[in-house]
Amino acid sequence: MELEALAEVLVPAYGDGVEVTGLRRDSGGASRLTCGFDVITVAGERHPLILRLTTPGLPAGRPLLHEAALMRAAAAEGVPTPAVIAAGGPESLLGADFVIMARIEGETIPRRILRDPALAAVRPLLAAQCGEALAAIHRIPVATVPELDASDQLVTWGALLEGTGLPHPALELGLRRLGGQRPVRDAMTVVHGDFRNGNLIIGPDGIRAVLDWELAHLGDPLEDLGWLCAKAWRFGSPLPVGGFGTYDQLVSAYERASGTKVDRAALHWWETFAVFKWAVVCIMQAQRHLSGGERSVELAALGRRVAESEWDLLQML
Repeated sequence: MELEALAEVLVPAYGDGVEVTGLRRDSGGASRLTCGFDVITVAGERHPLILRLTTPGLPAGRPLLHEAALMRAAAAEGVPTPAVIAAGGPESLLGADFVIMARIEGETIPRRILRDPALAAVRPLLAAQCGEALAAIHRIPVATVPELDASDQLVTWGALLEGTGLPHPALELGLRRLGGQRPVRDAMTVVHGDFRNGNLIIGPDGIRAVLDWELAHLGDPLEDLGWLCAKAWRFGSPLPVGGFGTYDQLVSAYERASGTKVDRAALHWWETFAVFKWAVVCIMQAQRHLSGGERSVELAALGRRVAESEWDLLQML
């Protein structure tokens, strides 16, 4: 990547003569890269930033330009999220879909969040903070965000299970039960789609930022609460909400912040759906490895999680 081009896209935010330094790749899959770097202004001010960049020529799902618009709309509603500094499409100086945001310090690794002594005081507060953040996400005006998918999630994930071509009787049973016991949806809102322990930046003061908005869509707001409560995101803790809190802490805070009443039976349905969905994700990720498309021990290990999720699903049913 040309550092001059990266500096040029930052001129509207920081003025002429900015210097980019310390560019490094932090992480990334086949289609997107995440890089950290600093920008230094002519006045000597240093700003730590994060660049997310789509790899040209490969499918990447929602355009990062749309993701940037969603993050800005979320920030306007009080959702803790990194400030978007710049964003652009393939026609930009970077030649690819990109978003640049402020780098926020804190912990993202779930097991550290659940065990680090430095976070001991704030852990009991995190479930309530999640409820408040989710209420803010669900307040985002739909008209302010572009092209969010509104398809039926149960239909979508049921079709993905069928598309694997593999027999999974426990999941097929779960799909039938979910379809026959579906709660009535009371609202259609922006749904984050992957709000969980692992997609939050946590500091001693609590949630500093909500990350990874690429799965956002329109749907039932309880989908987000149910996903957060799924067993996969407890990381061995007995506490149901992200491994750090209780249902009552989450629901009470959400109800206060949103002004709506949470149907506990409907929340249980969405948590059950979350377990089913995670099992399908694990199947699909393992197939990427087994098919030779992307050889990865991590993807292969996810295949083992399918049986765990099937057991969790049967228990919930």
